[in-house]
Amino acid sequence: MLKADLRLLYSQRRNQIPTEKISEASLLISNNVLDLAIWEFDYYHIFLPIAHKKEIDTVYLLSILQGRDKHVIIPKMKGDALLHFLLTDNTKLIPNKWGVPEPVDGIEVPPEKIDVVFVPLLAYDKKGNRVGYGKGYYDRFLKQCKPGVIKVGLSLFGPEENIVDVLKEDIPLDYCVTPDKIYCFSKS
Repeated sequence: MLKADLRLLYSQRRNQIPTEKISEASLLISNNVLDLAIWEFDYYHIFLPIAHKKEIDTVYLLSILQGRDKHVIIPKMKGDALLHFLLTDNTKLIPNKWGVPEPVDGIEVPPEKIDVVFVPLLAYDKKGNRVGYGKGYYDRFLKQCKPGVIKVGLSLFGPEENIVDVLKEDIPLDYCVTPDKIYCFSKS
């Protein structure tokens, strides 16, 4: 399918899920993330959910990261780029114009320091290609990360067979974690 069609389809599918089911699925996803071989690293980038878009609630994953004393990095949109800030007890969050909770300020972390990125998405395919909201924020950000950064998608759904309009600028995932399964796309 085309990205535009997948955006529409998966936005509609997510909107049909009751909020309490999103919460249950988010907890299952977070528990499944524990089975990934990613826990020896220090710097983890995580998105904070847009509640009205019924995104995965990353609060459970955030608790796991903090419980393991990991450095948690959260994004802030600036123009067409993302800035990245260390999440601390003093971090003040305010929703931006799209409803994304963002840090007001704080300690900025360069992308090349990040080891693992939890990537938001609407859909993905069996090769790890992902469909986001179409603004390219994460593809631009992932290009700035060090080689070998681990990219983990979080999804309520399984993969599509194939996304036909993948661009060379698109950065594929290494893993995608769902409530039921972990999909691995890394080339071994």
